Amino acid sequence: MQYTFWQFLTPISSSFVRNPGLAARKLATLDHFSNGRVAVHIITGGSDAEQQRDGDWLDHDTRYRRTDEYLDIVRRVWTSEKPFDYQGEFYQLKQAFSEVKPLQQPHIPIYFGGASGAAVDVGAKHSNVYAFWGEPIAAIKQRIAEVKAAAPPGKDLRFSVSLRPILGETEAKAWEKAHYILSRINETRAKAGIQLSAGASLRPQAVGSLRLLDFAKESEIHDKRLWTPIAAATGARGNTTALVGTPEQVAESLFDYYKAGVTTLLIRGFDPVEDAIAYGRDVIPLVRQQVQQQERQIATVA
Repeated sequence: MQYTFWQFLTPISSSFVRNPGLAARKLATLDHFSNGRVAVHIITGGSDAEQQRDGDWLDHDTRYRRTDEYLDIVRRVWTSEKPFDYQGEFYQLKQAFSEVKPLQQPHIPIYFGGASGAAVDVGAKHSNVYAFWGEPIAAIKQRIAEVKAAAPPGKDLRFSVSLRPILGETEAKAWEKAHYILSRINETRAKAGIQLSAGASLRPQAVGSLRLLDFAKESEIHDKRLWTPIAAATGARGNTTALVGTPEQVAESLFDYYKAGVTTLLIRGFDPVEDAIAYGRDVIPLVRQQVQQQERQIATVA
């Protein structure tokens, strides 16, 4: 596992940052300002309705075809030593070029996510890191195999999982905190008049969200402590599955994802500042210790 300190993961929507050449130049400039610590997460959009609210009327699979061209251009702008022309379905460029190249070589790391077939095809082709939401370990292993199978032969792909740890000094206190967070979410939803239904018209279109809802329907708890009720309460519209337990228990579960093939663990809490402090103080050092111990064992055997 590589340890990178203070890397800035910048989201870019190919739907609304429409000019791929401009996006490439801006990101290359930011890479220099940050001394080579920028990564970019490319967002295509999983919901037709959400995209249409902001004026993007392409359907799901067509958006991913556009993203495919978008990333073709971005990567060429970052790496091409001379101007180039591009003729595609969505973009036509003449003498595209940028004098500013990323500090990182060959280019800025590209993160990509999505559970649909269209997303896997584009992400496996272009990304350096393929991102998953917090699914059970067996499902993550299956997803990793699926993306690897779709990638070009020999490509070195890495994988990330996004989770929301809920910590307590004891396991009982962690569960008490988890249920309190869920109650606050339900109260807020009720006050706002937000209704969730199993009806097709109100279910999310994004395949990743549907997967989380299916896992929540199967069980509230998967593996040792992957907790799904918050996904069910929010329609799984985002990163909503939690790991509940003591710092030691959560670190052990995070390490299980590492053993499954995950190389990046993206964690955030429901109390952004206090949780970030607790993760850095109580969880991350334990995960690092377990990773280092396993690496030493592998080196000894080798």
